[in-house]
Amino acid sequence: MKTFRKELVFNVPTRRAFINITPEVEQCLSESGIQEGLVLVNAMHITASVFINDDESGLHYDYDQWLEKLAPHAPVSQYRHNVGEDNADAHMKRQIMGREVVVAVTGGRLDFGTWEQIFYGEFDGRRPKRVLIKIIGE
Repeated sequence: MKTFRKELVFNVPTRRAFINITPEVEQCLSESGIQEGLVLVNAMHITASVFINDDESGLHYDYDQWLEKLAPHAPVSQYRHNVGEDNADAHMKRQIMGREVVVAVTGGRLDFGTWEQIFYGEFDGRRPKRVLIKIIGE
């Protein structure tokens, strides 16, 4: 069995964003040479997420609005975690959206369903954060 590991770094200039990272994951898969196996993609920070869904701007807007209703950023005083910080809401948003995804690799390609894409979700940006890509297989 072969393995491949690479870290991507994102420095989102805003507090929140959704970025389609499917092309970067596909590039890593190509570099790995793995034809059959699994790819793990996970956010290496507790205020960021990786998830799979449709690349549709209305959906991303709806996610942003929904998450802000569930865990509003302000007032920051509503959270106990915000002692010297203002990102408690980002931790909660990450918990909802998830830490990682695993995708099957078939014939050297990501084995997606219709419309599926991989996204990096940022909930407390404005600094560099890492995403791990780990591919195993033959």
